Amino acid sequence: MREHPISRFPVPELSDLPDDIREMIETVQEKSGFIPNVFLALAHRPAEFRAFFAGHDALMDNSEGLSKAEREMIVVATSAVNDCLYCVIAHGAILRIRAKNPLIADQLATNPFKADLSERQRHIVDFALLMVDDSGSVTDERIEAMRDAGFTDDEIWDIGAITAFFAMSNRLANLSSMRPNDEFYAMARGA
Repeated sequence: MREHPISRFPVPELSDLPDDIREMIETVQEKSGFIPNVFLALAHRPAEFRAFFAGHDALMDNSEGLSKAEREMIVVATSAVNDCLYCVIAHGAILRIRAKNPLIADQLATNPFKADLSERQRHIVDFALLMVDDSGSVTDERIEAMRDAGFTDDEIWDIGAITAFFAMSNRLANLSSMRPNDEFYAMARGA
């Protein structure tokens, strides 16, 4: 038994998982040096695990349009609004790495309106926060304003899709009381 459970739902042993899921988790472990708890917490439902990570990877590993750091900014800012400790901490670490900025994740999670953002980043974060708070108010005029600010339709879609995907992810993390790995807290904080 772990000192602090990573989920209030079953967490399977790696050896008990289907081969494809176990191999995916082992690959992540080799790359990062640890297994992010989200993989273990979601593994007890293999079909949903596969669908979740296929969706995640399609949105977050895309290198066209939004940068990977911009994608992580969306996750951190919107996950803070959704009170998702796991995603704020885990994706905050990834954001610090991708943005090469030890301050940005804490700024976005605490008060995104005061975060040190470029004009482009401000548009991205503001639109994502609108999607979290009042997606019904996204009108043709708001989409056109994003286009006028230089965003492509694919980029606008990605902002909305990432926000929507992580709204679901945040709720699963909160439902399961998913605990962030201790390793995430210190990552890319500087010397």
